[in-house]
Amino acid sequence: MAANVTPQGCGPNLDSLYYNLCDLGTAWGVVLEAFAAAGIIFSFVLFISLLASLPFIKNPNQKNAVALNASFLFCTAGLFCLTFSFIVGKNFSTCASRRFLFGVLFGGCFSCLLMQCVRLNILARRNAGPQAWVLWLGALGLWLVEVVINTEWLIITVVRHPQLPLNTTTEPIRATATPCNIANQDFVMALIYVMVLILAVVVASLAVMAGKYAEWKKEGALILVISLISVGIWVAWIVMYVYGNERTGGPKWDDPTLAIALVANAWVFIAVYTIPQICCLNTENDTEEDYGEDAYPNQRAGYETILKNHPSQNMFMENKAFSMDEPGQGNKPVSPYGNYTGQMRASVYQPTELALITKTGGNQQREPSYDMIIPRATLGSTANSGSSTPSTQGEPRNGASSQTSGQGLHRTPQW
Repeated sequence: MAANVTPQGCGPNLDSLYYNLCDLGTAWGVVLEAFAAAGIIFSFVLFISLLASLPFIKNPNQKNAVALNASFLFCTAGLFCLTFSFIVGKNFSTCASRRFLFGVLFGGCFSCLLMQCVRLNILARRNAGPQAWVLWLGALGLWLVEVVINTEWLIITVVRHPQLPLNTTTEPIRATATPCNIANQDFVMALIYVMVLILAVVVASLAVMAGKYAEWKKEGALILVISLISVGIWVAWIVMYVYGNERTGGPKWDDPTLAIALVANAWVFIAVYTIPQICCLNTENDTEEDYGEDAYPNQRAGYETILKNHPSQNMFMENKAFSMDEPGQGNKPVSPYGNYTGQMRASVYQPTELALITKTGGNQQREPSYDMIIPRATLGSTANSGSSTPSTQGEPRNGASSQTSGQGLHRTPQW
């Protein structure tokens, strides 16, 4: 009757298998449930944002890592979901999922991280990484090894029928073993391959730091940090699960220990690696777009660029607007139609100082001069515009010739 009492916070019709999800007396289940639910939502948001940023990633080396990051997020979300199976009570389905999925999901996460380390090692030394499908198939192969190991271990454990003396009769009753009857040491021994993957990630991330291209060492440093934190988490929960719980709280602390290890490690994956990785992708895209405008500054035909590229040369730019006001350079002819712009408007003749001096002269003597007429474009015909010619010396010559003809042929004119 005491076992059937509904705990505080749970409904009267709720199955006793789910009491840890709502029991306020044992708050560890409620707290872990909240963190696990938040982790699932956050993983889904990050997964959508990662896929949405895929078309905007310009660097092919960064784009090749999107498949691994997406698989890593999927396995991380699975760790949050698996936490609920450790919070609820034990039956065949929950115990089977615990024993099988614990190593499979962690194996998927560390397989993706190990292939990321392989990619970063190649990039740090050659600045050119492998294709995305090669990396993803490598992570899939590493993950399938853990799937085969856990499948074989679970089948052997469940199919085996140990002899359990359940009554006092002479013939013992054969009872079928369930995954819940597995010792803690056996559960830890089934995760040796995952431990090997963790150590491989630590060593591979350290090798990234020895590369010559520093731009890829940042991501390698993130993987090194989360691998070291994961090592600390795994050492802590293994020690508590194998040795500590038997001396302190007994088997009742086994499920909270494994649930805390799942939630803590999954949040380390998201906070230390996934969020900075997605932020770095977006930041690098913005810098590449800003840099793309000034990628070829030497192709600009600006005056400042010419001076900057040729600081030792004297660069002079001729201004055509004032070339007509400068003194004539030699006998270079100047076209009178040089300033014609095609607009029909009245023009006013403004003689220069040289023309006034030539026309008036320094003395008052009459000397032959010519009217300075600059032809201009008009609507009239070109024949009329050029028909009038100045003739100031023609009159005295005509008069002299007529006077000579009137005096006869024997009189010599005075010139």
